[in-house]
Amino acid sequence: MTPTASKSPLGGLFTAGPLVLLGLIVVAALTRVLPHPPNFSPVAALALFGGAYFLNRRWAVLVPVLALAISDLVLARMHGGLYGSWFSSTGIWLVYAATAAIAVMGFGLRGRVGGASVLGYSLGASVFFFLVTNAGAWLMDPMYPKNAAGLGAAYVAGLPFFQWTVLGTLAYAAALFGGFALLRRQVPVLRAQTA
Repeated sequence: MTPTASKSPLGGLFTAGPLVLLGLIVVAALTRVLPHPPNFSPVAALALFGGAYFLNRRWAVLVPVLALAISDLVLARMHGGLYGSWFSSTGIWLVYAATAAIAVMGFGLRGRVGGASVLGYSLGASVFFFLVTNAGAWLMDPMYPKNAAGLGAAYVAGLPFFQWTVLGTLAYAAALFGGFALLRRQVPVLRAQTA
């Protein structure tokens, strides 16, 4: 039996490899509480990373979404106001759904993690996240007419933030995927448990 073939109902989550993955994802998610430019976020990168490396597909999707929820709770506790009301809005569910979908996209990186593939998936995830969340803003914000012009206006309004989404995704993807590759070289058990 390999280390990842655990009969645990948690699918081997509590072996060394998955615990390291979990730790990296939670730490990345909690960097959202640090000062940063608007939308310079680890969200898409941590979803791709989870999708690429968690052997159990359910955990590959759940862990990034739960890490995002934890960081949202911390932000709400720290800042209240807008963050506090965020949990009662429809927008949060679109962000979580987009994050889950990006984790599923990360399945395509399994066994194919390399600089070019991570770059391509990171750019694709950034565009996807931008399209979904700005469509959500169009649907929920009464200032946008519910027609093609209104949708276009919502996308135009989001463009100044999109550059930060891309830069954040690329920076965090480099840190997560690159950092984990270095760890795997140094710690043989991680190679066996996440292969």
